[in-house]
Amino acid sequence: MKLKQYRVREFRSIWDSGPIEVDDQTTCFVGKNEAGKTTVLTALYRTNPIRTGDAVFDETYDYPKREVEDYRFAVENGEREEAAVVECTYELEKDDLLAVENVFGPNVLNGKTFKRTTYYGNGNSRYTLTCDNAAARKHLASNPALSDDLRAALAAAATWKDFATALDAVEATDAVNAVKKLVAKVREKELSYYVFNTLIWPRAPKFLYFDEYYQMEGQANLNALITREDKDQLLDSDYPLIGLINLARLDHRKLVATNNTVELKNKLQGAGNHLTQRIVKYWSQNRHIQMRFDVRDAKVGDPEGMQQGVNVWGEVYDSVHWATTPLSNRSRGFVWFFSFLAWYEDVKRQGQNVILLLDEPGLSLHGRAQADLLRYFDSELSGHQLLYTTHSPFMIDPTKFERVRIVQDLGIDAPEALPKEEDGTKVLANVFDATDDSLFPLQGALGYEIQQTLFIGPNSLIVEGVADMLYLRAVSGELEREGRTGLSEQWVITPVGGSGKVPTFVAMLGSQKGMNVATLLDIQNSDKQLIEDLYKKKLLTKKQVSTYADFTGTAEADVEDMFDRAFYIDLVNGEFAGQLSEKITKTKLNAKEPRSLRAIEAWLADNPMKSGSFGHYRPARYFTEQLTKLWPKVSDETKDRFEAAFKHLNGLLR
Repeated sequence: MKLKQYRVREFRSIWDSGPIEVDDQTTCFVGKNEAGKTTVLTALYRTNPIRTGDAVFDETYDYPKREVEDYRFAVENGEREEAAVVECTYELEKDDLLAVENVFGPNVLNGKTFKRTTYYGNGNSRYTLTCDNAAARKHLASNPALSDDLRAALAAAATWKDFATALDAVEATDAVNAVKKLVAKVREKELSYYVFNTLIWPRAPKFLYFDEYYQMEGQANLNALITREDKDQLLDSDYPLIGLINLARLDHRKLVATNNTVELKNKLQGAGNHLTQRIVKYWSQNRHIQMRFDVRDAKVGDPEGMQQGVNVWGEVYDSVHWATTPLSNRSRGFVWFFSFLAWYEDVKRQGQNVILLLDEPGLSLHGRAQADLLRYFDSELSGHQLLYTTHSPFMIDPTKFERVRIVQDLGIDAPEALPKEEDGTKVLANVFDATDDSLFPLQGALGYEIQQTLFIGPNSLIVEGVADMLYLRAVSGELEREGRTGLSEQWVITPVGGSGKVPTFVAMLGSQKGMNVATLLDIQNSDKQLIEDLYKKKLLTKKQVSTYADFTGTAEADVEDMFDRAFYIDLVNGEFAGQLSEKITKTKLNAKEPRSLRAIEAWLADNPMKSGSFGHYRPARYFTEQLTKLWPKVSDETKDRFEAAFKHLNGLLR
């Protein structure tokens, strides 16, 4: 069965969360610190926890503090109903329906969903499920193992009492006794009670909650661990450790009693190899680690609590640095990932039916490792529903925003107390109701996705500005119409906003797996060192670093210098006709200045424009808008320069 929706009321920071729709696979709760994300998960966890002792809501600790005494007084005096803390709606799947149909027939349930509401107290809950008593009796009466006369009598029974009376009136065969036993159980309470508590709720998934407090320490005294296990007093950190031992195919009780050193060493080595294979598949931060275990008799100098009996030690060997370190000394991110992996894999091995609740998973992980974790969620946890909280943009899949729920509490930023209907933690699916702080992680995830897709492709050509992109695409199209070589559509032109940003973008893009990056840049004397560093620092190969000067035959060049100077001056005059103090001509510019842009800017410094200011984007836009009229004026030399550049770049495609 699937959890479809739940609602939390009057619990900690929540007065009323509103209905929380749950995705069939993954639901991501996003919000800033103190918004109540943990509270939203904790409330759900306690309704059916994998650790049965956690199934309690204590009004002393859990009811919103400012009104807890008023609540108690009102309930005790009958002035209000007790708080319905969590209301869950589940949907039955095919196997669940069959479990009921096999007993009472296909028409006994009035719908495929049911509700279960949990209240304050220990295991205090109520269900909402309606059943068709007549349909159930009709199905039982059709049992072919019963005699024809009995089937007729049972079909005529209008109540369960009449049904039982008809059964008591005949010979007690095995078939009759089986039906009588079932009917007796139904009559103890009612049909819906029996169906829910015997056939449906035992099939409900347990909630497995995991946060940083469940992280294992990587070492333990096995004798003490067994004692805690026998007394049902396991620590939070014991669960992943036991899972780890089980996952390693070891038995901690047998480890204490083993008396064969060779057999023990072989088991430990095999366990380490097995776990290493599971970890490195999803841990891209370091592929050179190996898990190792050691089991030894305790020594007087061992840590407190581990000085008697037998100890188990989990260690990580780094084959690059030839160093072995205790698991507890690894990064917090690694310990979190390893601890969750150990516990979950053991739960999966046991075939337990669980819904996973992860509070701030991977909080200590690097952004790339968080992407590994999302990949792990999709590939390994797909057999379970997963609900997790985060405020990291790297833990949000920007292609699946429909899975995101926004958690916010307007009261924490309000200067005065808000009315109850507005106060407390709310869970929103509609982004229009979210505050800027609540939306920030989504904006980060979306921004990263745009950066990855809008101006970036498998083959990215880095240019300095949008003007370059306009000229290159416009000229390319016209050359292709003439049957000449244009810039391949496989190139995604990426304007980065200036030469100073080029190294950063090259480093960011070039480091991505499968990315092919090249440049076509302006160049002046002051930029030469920066451009040379692109290949000298091995960010790119030398042939991937191109400048316009490579095709103009000059020492310095901008994209504008790919055109004849007279033609570019005509673009400037056309775009700025109403703003120039007088028309610019080639003879008015310094002929010794190799770059047209700098020559025009120098002339404008002495002949200011009547209004506005000069910018090189506007002539580029003018060129594209007037392309049909202007293209016949483009010289063959200009076309040759652009075509040479395009041929070179196309030769770099992968």
